[in-house]
Amino acid sequence: MMLTLIGLGLYNEQDLTLRGLDIARKADSLYMELYTSKWFGNLKNLENIIGKRIKILRRDDLEEKSKNIVEEAIEKNIVIFVLGDPLIATTHSSLILDARKLGIPTNVIHNASIMSAIGETGLHMYKFGPTITIPFPEKTKGKLPESVYETIKMNRSRGLHTLCLLDVIAEDEKYMTPNEAMEILLNVEDKRKESVFNQETEIVVFVKAGGNSSIVFGKVKDLLNKSYETPAVLIIPGILHFTEREFLEK
Repeated sequence: MMLTLIGLGLYNEQDLTLRGLDIARKADSLYMELYTSKWFGNLKNLENIIGKRIKILRRDDLEEKSKNIVEEAIEKNIVIFVLGDPLIATTHSSLILDARKLGIPTNVIHNASIMSAIGETGLHMYKFGPTITIPFPEKTKGKLPESVYETIKMNRSRGLHTLCLLDVIAEDEKYMTPNEAMEILLNVEDKRKESVFNQETEIVVFVKAGGNSSIVFGKVKDLLNKSYETPAVLIIPGILHFTEREFLEK
């Protein structure tokens, strides 16, 4: 028996790979998590394509009760559909580890993720430093973690780009907007952090990667009050190669 993680890609059920579809059709039980991003697919359509029912998992099903699903794979072929690529989130890596500790074979069917889709902006992939997540203020008592600014500062000092993932509370269908993210980064008490991110900072707003995507490039002061769809990410460029700047400006 086996535990298989299958990437759903970035947009809808049509992003499922043929290999993933074949494995899903042979599985005994199918699960799906939708809490890490926004999915534009239709669950019924996906179930019809596969010919099986799919159970939706909540965050705590994978983070606190994952043992139940992993142990089910001792006697059954279990599939968990994951938005994007299965192993971008550490939660999913821990599922693989837990299964291997029990001697359960594992399989991973990869797919597109935001980590690969950012190439659409024209920025060079090898020039990205560590990624950060900008959390909703209510999760951090209104104070952005120091590590967020430190990571941006470190990346910029090395000329590297910073991918900023925006927080999601999927159960409430709440997705952080680029405007909210910019406001959070601007709203600092320590004036020294203004050198890291301020109204003059150039940023890239990348919206709906994998779908009807749009890319906006400019200074924070010019982009702050524009309207954006979700999901989206921010990218704070490091030193731009002339080909990167040309791509963004075109």
